[in-house]
Amino acid sequence: MLSRFSSSIVRQRIQKREMSFELSSTQKEIQAAALQFSKDVLLPNASKYDKSGEFPWEIVRQAHSLGFMNPIIPEKYGGPGMGGLDSVLIVEALSYGCTGIQLAIVGPSLAVAPVYLAGTEEQKKKYLGMMASEATIASYAVTEPGAGSDVNGVKTKAVQKGDEYVINGSKAWITGGGHAKWFFVLARTDENPNTPAGKAFTAFLVDGDTPGITRGKKEENMGQKCSDTRTITFEDVRVPKENILGAPGAGFKVAMGAFDLTRPLVAAGAVGLSWRCLDESCKYALERNAFGTPIANHQAIQFMLADMTVNLELSRLYTYRAAAETDAGGVSSYSASIAKCFSADTANIAAANACQAEKNGTQYDDGRFDLHRSTDIMID
Repeated sequence: MLSRFSSSIVRQRIQKREMSFELSSTQKEIQAAALQFSKDVLLPNASKYDKSGEFPWEIVRQAHSLGFMNPIIPEKYGGPGMGGLDSVLIVEALSYGCTGIQLAIVGPSLAVAPVYLAGTEEQKKKYLGMMASEATIASYAVTEPGAGSDVNGVKTKAVQKGDEYVINGSKAWITGGGHAKWFFVLARTDENPNTPAGKAFTAFLVDGDTPGITRGKKEENMGQKCSDTRTITFEDVRVPKENILGAPGAGFKVAMGAFDLTRPLVAAGAVGLSWRCLDESCKYALERNAFGTPIANHQAIQFMLADMTVNLELSRLYTYRAAAETDAGGVSSYSASIAKCFSADTANIAAANACQAEKNGTQYDDGRFDLHRSTDIMID
């Protein structure tokens, strides 16, 4: 009897340790459709939009019509209702074609995330419904000139006056800021500098046409140039208390939850870029001859390509794991942060190697250099 009981425990442990590395048939279809769109539409237009810096509205609208924009919005609000891993597959595939255009398409997901996590039913119907109904841009306005990763350093203030809050301050490097119909804004509502971050900040949903909002000039980014990035200034911007997201004083937790939910998407963008770098490098190594043979036959190039392959597969594996954890009902800061850090760092290495594989690949208009310029923002 003890033997049978012991065998049962072993079987249970084995079952718990079982894990599948295979995508479902639906996920394979999503991945294939996104990659086809990326190769057919994003990749041929990447250089055009990188040079012009123009926002790729036509492509964004196409992506929205195909369900690639804001994939996590539930079906009850008109969205695709996809999971975290589904979203990661889309971002990875789109980034293969162009990380700048991908950011224009998927960037609003960072503003959508806190509404998805903490919004009231009325807020979800309004703001998620708005994003699902048409190609709409929304922006996550947290970063400031003196507060990026240090969210506790945010200086923008919101003061309650009756049934409204009055917001004053500036947000910097806000993705999509020039086109946003609404903003997620984090502001300090407790003036006591000793109040812990978990109680000092409140999150707000601010409509883009609210008086007092000033959108600065479009920044000239080194990479991902078609992604609209601006400073947004709030001067006596009045917001009804109904637009508080979550509870008053709980904004820091809402903002951090959104970061955890979307970090796998940032990691996926880096994975897609690494994938493209590897493909371009392999193609070139087979075409280019040196010393009477394709450079792919030289050991130095083989080592480089092997390292790129290893880093790509490890980045992809951990990014998928982080996304799968969100689908399992939990958001892991640990796994999401590892995925983002490792994928971004190795994408930078892959882009540098892609340039080194072609010694002339440091010209400004070279495609590999375009990829290299787009990696730096990922490691921020």
